[in-house]
Amino acid sequence: MSTTLSPRQDLSDALRLERGNVLRLSIAQALAGMNATVVFATGAIVGHMLAPSAALATLPISIFVVGMAFCTLPAGAIAQRHGRRLVFMLGTACGVIAGLIASLAVVKASFWLFCLSTFFAGVYGAVVLSFRFAATDCAAPERRPRALSAVMAGGVFAGILGPQLVTYTMNLSPPYLFAATYIGQAVAAALSALVLIGVKLPLPSAADRTGGRPLGVIIQQPRFILAVTCGVVSYLLMNFLMTAAPLAMRLCGHSQEAANLGLQWHVIAMYGPSFWTGRLISRFGASRVVATGLGLIGLAAVAGLFGIEVGHFWAMLILLGVGWNFGFVGASAMVLDCHLPEEKARVQSFNDFAVFGTMAVGSFLSGGLLSAFGWNALLALALVPLVLAMIALAASQRRLAARG
Repeated sequence: MSTTLSPRQDLSDALRLERGNVLRLSIAQALAGMNATVVFATGAIVGHMLAPSAALATLPISIFVVGMAFCTLPAGAIAQRHGRRLVFMLGTACGVIAGLIASLAVVKASFWLFCLSTFFAGVYGAVVLSFRFAATDCAAPERRPRALSAVMAGGVFAGILGPQLVTYTMNLSPPYLFAATYIGQAVAAALSALVLIGVKLPLPSAADRTGGRPLGVIIQQPRFILAVTCGVVSYLLMNFLMTAAPLAMRLCGHSQEAANLGLQWHVIAMYGPSFWTGRLISRFGASRVVATGLGLIGLAAVAGLFGIEVGHFWAMLILLGVGWNFGFVGASAMVLDCHLPEEKARVQSFNDFAVFGTMAVGSFLSGGLLSAFGWNALLALALVPLVLAMIALAASQRRLAARG
């Protein structure tokens, strides 16, 4: 009896594989996304308590971003040779290590040990963000934006679970604030590893390891340069303002619980639109979605300039989250149009390296600028790269219209 599958059966199996991978990656995104949520909710506060200087308060978060940038190129090389799943397992191991070291750092009151923990957390964070690209590996070209955004939607649950983890565990181990929180962070990383074991992705072929154009040729494409620019600005400004917001709220006399709740709604706003972002990209195009995202980030900065009450911070954080989603997911979809299948690991990792490397500068500067000039200065400064990115996007659209 013949065992040859019909084209309809082949399509059905492919869809089943795609949906299974997207579901597992979305669940893993929910669990693993708690890593970044916990770091951003607590990093500047613990840094302020332990740092030898107030200007270094956000250094742990800056090192988190350095860890993200440091990991992207090696992770891309490993994925290109051995497949993404090995990268996932190495990343989740770093997540467990990060939580354990952070808890020890709080107990020992060691600022530099805490910085080491956020470096490992950053390595984990970079691997987590590669889930979005992994979801497109088994998807047909027309479904890739939706697969990418569906995985990002898992971050909604990270936005709910992460701040709640902080709120309910931060005082469980007095007098060591957040020590139990970081243990919970390590447990969440271990659970995400169990979910990721079931992800089924194709192993790299010989063409994946050696084929494709040189990276230097690919990154000179105007479309790729624009995608990277928009991704950098979207993530840079989100990180720049979110890093400083919990500390700014504390300095303005607001409670830690208010900061946690604001961050929770911010992360929900970051990932919630992902249920629709892929469809919006398919219907209106990535460039228009990115432009909307940049505009919302601008509105976030303006909303923050209106006052320093809790409501002003929350409005800023929510608008910032939605703007980041449209800007970053849209820019990621633009990257997918800039490479061949055998080039994906190198190009995607280079894109993330550029994004996270620039973020490191912004997150490091935010603490010193907040201490020296105040919250309003940070909000005003954020408008500068935003305007430049919008000009570049508009110029690109005019060129495309002229060619059409």
